[in-house]
Amino acid sequence: MTAAGGEQIVSVDATSDDRVLPFVTELSGVRGRVVKLGASIDTILARHDYPEAVSKALGEVLAFTALVGSAIAPGHRLGLQFRTDGAIRFLFADCEAPGRLRATASFDRDKVQSMASSSDAAARRALLGTGHLALTLDRGAGEEPRQGIIPFEGDSLSAAATAFFEQSEQRPSYVRLAVARVREAGSDGWHWRAGGLLIQKPLDDGDDAAAAGTSGDREEDWQRVRILAATVEDHELVDPRLPSERLLIRLFHEEGVRAFSAVPFEAHCRCSRDRVKMFLTRFGAQELADLKDDSGQLTVTCEFCNANYRFEPTEFE
Repeated sequence: MTAAGGEQIVSVDATSDDRVLPFVTELSGVRGRVVKLGASIDTILARHDYPEAVSKALGEVLAFTALVGSAIAPGHRLGLQFRTDGAIRFLFADCEAPGRLRATASFDRDKVQSMASSSDAAARRALLGTGHLALTLDRGAGEEPRQGIIPFEGDSLSAAATAFFEQSEQRPSYVRLAVARVREAGSDGWHWRAGGLLIQKPLDDGDDAAAAGTSGDREEDWQRVRILAATVEDHELVDPRLPSERLLIRLFHEEGVRAFSAVPFEAHCRCSRDRVKMFLTRFGAQELADLKDDSGQLTVTCEFCNANYRFEPTEFE
């Protein structure tokens, strides 16, 4: 059943949520991943008083980060950020393998509310404006971070995610991202959900995914699978009643599809009292004084999870 604003009232099956499912199409050997985020993304977005337009944009960034981050090695970190000249100035999501997500955003609240409620399509597109998308892989101590950057020109985040793979990896790809709020049947609360689908054309240098295929024309195979992937609907990506496995069969039953082990995800912030205290020891006396609240304590709020940490000034003498 659909509620006002396109939000859905559904019976939620959480067992298929918060995981990325890798797969390969058997006829054509095209690899991909599908993600459905439930409690993890709802936890992250519920911690902030973001306008709906900002929450939706950040939800798409989280879904994309999970799709990419599911492939990084344990102990590595992946950061994905959009910086733009629009009303939504900054979107950032961080994945720490295995499967830990956090995110934050920066925006002009008045402009966001004005543009989001406008009936002018150009005004709504100006929410993000133009800027760049950057993806950084931190492989730990002793390793240089790897980074890819592409321009962002006001297209959808799904289009930007697709362009990232095609420009940074020179590899034809297709990405579809979706975000919505749903309400469980019998519940008064609305909850955020996100989903995404990624497929990539097999490489020409003996990609093992391509070896799985049986068709002889790789370009024809790719175009056929891409057309099938593009039939996915936003509601299918966020529907908690439609497990990823069933969605893949629905999309690629003509190809045959084989799924691999799913990668689970959760909301997790790395902040702690000890980490914040260590950070504050780098501040001078005047900078610490500026952090005092009305009670005279030093107050710091984590930008990712909104946790508040309070310290007595004497702890830094």
